[in-house]
Amino acid sequence: MSREITPERIAGIERLIRPHIRHTPVLRVDMADFGLAARPVDLKLECLQHSGSFKARGAFTNLLTRPVPEAGVVAASGGNHGAAVAYAAMRLGVPASIFVPSVTSPAKAERIRGYGANLVIGGERYADALGASERFAEASGALAIHAFDQPETLLGQGTLGAEIEADLPDITTLLVAVGGGGLIGGIAAWFRGRVKIVAVEPEGSPTLHLALAAGEPVDAPAEGIAADSLAPKRVGELMFPVAQAFVERSVLVADDDIRAAQHALWDKVRIVAEPGGAAALAALLSGRYAPGPNERVAVLVCGANTTAVKFD
Repeated sequence: MSREITPERIAGIERLIRPHIRHTPVLRVDMADFGLAARPVDLKLECLQHSGSFKARGAFTNLLTRPVPEAGVVAASGGNHGAAVAYAAMRLGVPASIFVPSVTSPAKAERIRGYGANLVIGGERYADALGASERFAEASGALAIHAFDQPETLLGQGTLGAEIEADLPDITTLLVAVGGGGLIGGIAAWFRGRVKIVAVEPEGSPTLHLALAAGEPVDAPAEGIAADSLAPKRVGELMFPVAQAFVERSVLVADDDIRAAQHALWDKVRIVAEPGGAAALAALLSGRYAPGPNERVAVLVCGANTTAVKFD
């Protein structure tokens, strides 16, 4: 594990960012409500975090621990990281420029603009937006805040692991959706094997799945319903040793599974989740992950930036 991403440092960051983030709630549900065998499962509703996802944790960590130049900050994002950086920058009075790919959902683009950031469309995929943001940072002097492959980002996301342990000290298994790996990397660095961490990824963008098979980060496809949040070109270099050590396995789910999980969350418990936010639950509902009889399972619902529910 990276020497920088330790439980001790995560605990310190948690104290630092606590005034700026929400302690999000846990909802206990019965799988019988979803048409499966009766079993209690805890949903950690990080979809209710500021800016609509867990990304606010890493954004505030970056802005509060790194020197910010007059040019402000710049980030590349599928949407949620950009919204979080824009939100944190707004709250702290810092200029922000956010580069997003054209696949970014309108809900996320609107949210970024609503926080007062300069929004730039930078190509078709996350890798294109990242390249454009890097050129902007070099030209302007703005501080680049990486969505997942940055120590401060991993430390910030790791605070969610600390919060989950405080809320749910008896769980044995935690299902976490994966894109670039900042979230699962931070959480796994916190638990260090004390809880079974199961990665869940779309079949169309199996970044960690392919990396674990290859023994190193490798390029992966970037397709599917959750491409705006779970489809970087490859997982981060910083998180990969953590995942190798402390992520039990990666489970792949189909787009139809993710869509069904979105509908089930809204239909059964009135929780709104974007595709990436519902992916971890999709592994349970589809049977792609089948827990043993003695497992105490928690599922991280990590994002809610979607226009799936509209009010007339």
